[in-house]
Amino acid sequence: MRARFDTLFGRLFGVLLVAIILAHLLAFAWFHHYGPPPPPPPPEFADNHDGQRPPMDPRFENRPPRPWFGGPLVPLTFQLISLIIAAWYGAKLLSRPIQRLSDAAERLSENLDSQPLDESGPREARQAAHTFNKMQQRIREQVQQRSRMLGAVSHDLRTPLSRLKLRLEQIDNDKLQGQMRQDLDDMISMLDATLTYLHEQRTSEARQWMDVQALIESLCENAQDQGADVQASGHCAPLQVQPMALRSCINNLLDNALRYAGEGLITLEDYREQLLIRVIDHGPGIAMDKREAVFEPFFRLEGSRNRNSGGVGLGMTIAREAAERLGGQLSLEETPGGGLTAVIRLPRT
Repeated sequence: MRARFDTLFGRLFGVLLVAIILAHLLAFAWFHHYGPPPPPPPPEFADNHDGQRPPMDPRFENRPPRPWFGGPLVPLTFQLISLIIAAWYGAKLLSRPIQRLSDAAERLSENLDSQPLDESGPREARQAAHTFNKMQQRIREQVQQRSRMLGAVSHDLRTPLSRLKLRLEQIDNDKLQGQMRQDLDDMISMLDATLTYLHEQRTSEARQWMDVQALIESLCENAQDQGADVQASGHCAPLQVQPMALRSCINNLLDNALRYAGEGLITLEDYREQLLIRVIDHGPGIAMDKREAVFEPFFRLEGSRNRNSGGVGLGMTIAREAAERLGGQLSLEETPGGGLTAVIRLPRT
């Protein structure tokens, strides 16, 4: 018997069944106690032959007078309240496991090492929690395996590339040596960018309050110390973010502006619901039909914004994925007067 009520169906059916039985028992008892008297006899049988009215049925003779609340209103109201309570409890019983799964999935999206679900409750809820915990464990194992693989790839590829750079010095042809050195530098840059991209994908960090304005001013000062023409303007209140993700997003957008325009401007616009961060340059810009394509990994534009200008096509991808991890959005617009403006929209929630 206990196993039958160990499921969501059994528990919900039991709650509704008990509510309906109790409501009907009360209604039967109520009407039995305060039920209407028997109908009066027909007129032709109203009096006996001696001219007297027949005696009242003893079942109703001692019945107390019906009070104002003795009608059907009270039992019907009780039935309605009982069914409402049963429906509320049943809906809560059904939605609780789903809400637990939703909360756990949200925690998992932010941190792979979050606490597993408690495998308790009805049988369906326990099965779902057990399956979810197994999925979380497999994801964690796969991420750890990929991290080990990335470390091995990084070591195994850097070593022969370093040897090749040393052997280049033995080549007498300066032109060929320069070409080969450029190819090796491109390969190393691609390797570094790919590893950085994969590292950004597997990194998870907790949110914390951060002075975004101070971060941007620090990034601009660092770029200015290296001789770059970078300015910052605007003010904003602290925001709850993932610091590494935000730094990565702004850094990649700023590097993109400096690479293709030689200068950049970062502006802040603080609103009640969101914070807008704009990274503005006056370089060659990007055509409207290509602005979404540049967020694809390893995508390169033909013309002025291509591989000849540097980069391997991962900066914009890393920036957008970092913005999405912050719960925000990253889009590209045309700068008035020519150029490209990257707009980061971060919600204040």
